[in-house]
Amino acid sequence: MSKIGIIISREYKERVTKKSFIITTILIPILMIGLSMLPALIMMFHEGDTYTYAVIDRSGIIQPQLTDTSTLKFVAIEDSLSEAKQNKDYDGVLVIGRDILTNPSDVTLLNHSASNMDGEMEIRSQIKKAVEDERLKSYNLSNLSEILDEVRAEVNITTYRIDDNDGEDSSALPSEVSFAIGLFVAFLLYMFLVIYGQMVMTSIIEEKNNRVLEIIVSSVKPEQLMLGKIVGIGLVAVTQIAIWAVLICIGVLIILPGIMPAEVMAEVSTFNSGQFDASTAVNDPYLISTVAQLSEIGYIMELFGYLTLFLVGGFFLYASIFAAIGSAVDNIQDASQLQLVALAPIILSIALATMVGSDPGSSLSTWLSMIPFVSPILMMMRIPFDIPFWQIATSLILLYATFFFMVWFAAKVYRVGIFMYGKKPSLKELIKWASYK
Repeated sequence: MSKIGIIISREYKERVTKKSFIITTILIPILMIGLSMLPALIMMFHEGDTYTYAVIDRSGIIQPQLTDTSTLKFVAIEDSLSEAKQNKDYDGVLVIGRDILTNPSDVTLLNHSASNMDGEMEIRSQIKKAVEDERLKSYNLSNLSEILDEVRAEVNITTYRIDDNDGEDSSALPSEVSFAIGLFVAFLLYMFLVIYGQMVMTSIIEEKNNRVLEIIVSSVKPEQLMLGKIVGIGLVAVTQIAIWAVLICIGVLIILPGIMPAEVMAEVSTFNSGQFDASTAVNDPYLISTVAQLSEIGYIMELFGYLTLFLVGGFFLYASIFAAIGSAVDNIQDASQLQLVALAPIILSIALATMVGSDPGSSLSTWLSMIPFVSPILMMMRIPFDIPFWQIATSLILLYATFFFMVWFAAKVYRVGIFMYGKKPSLKELIKWASYK
């Protein structure tokens, strides 16, 4: 076995055979699903506090239309505002102005304690409806509410992607679902880049402090040692992704048909066969198109395939930076200051992800997803929207070309840095090290 192969094997086996790797590989998906569902479960079982508001309605027409809810109670009072403010039996005072119909903003809410956002939204909604109803009454139209009920319509859109080669148009995920998938994959990639990138850095710092590197480099070149360490740890990340892909595919093939109602799965089959008619559908066409796309094994494997490609490219890019930082310092404290150079683009990617996902086809989103330092996360944010393949290919080419250069640069710094002790170099000195022959 080659020297690099020995290093790769050692780094890979050391981490994959640990119980912590097996436990986290199984627990992280469960934890992520649990954390995403936890707020909804808390809201489902949590009975919120009830807030009682004294209502001073100077218009005389809004208060009778306010209805109590499980968390809000309204009490009409004749007291003055100053007296109502002093009464601690109420959580606050709601003052409705005389000109509420012409000036809907003529509303004041005074709280004895911290304001409740959900409560304020409910109050705003009820007053808005009351004002609209009073304005409609001024038109003196009979059975107006029945007419409005008949006019209201719920629109569902089934999305398809046009085939430019005059073939059959393919189904596409609704934009909200694509956005959610893109954001999930982007955060997954963010987690891998940060965790495994820092793992490379801390491993180098520990070996440098133990003076192990001085012995190892007597048998292997520093560049080979760095490359073997990066590849070995990178394979651990790829292994974890592969395991999750298999688990998700098993869930789609076995669990999804079991938890979905039979009539939903029947319409999903009709949708996949191209015979689905939204006008006669029993279930929500939005739901059917989403389940149909997400239950496609080919789509899931394609998504994980792109995730792996961008993970490998992004990991090599950032791991080489982390490796250079780890070789240049003696302890984690010094490394935490320098690693901002590597973390800043990753954090920026997450900050830009929602903007890119909200308009994935724009010129700005396209160009941003081509920049190598942010492309792994931003391009994965766009891929669920079924963007043109040439954009993905171009982004990958630029990313891999950049990581080759970055690995070369980091190797130059690494071979000098592992022999430096007692000094925290500046970024200028790191660049200077890279110029040494």
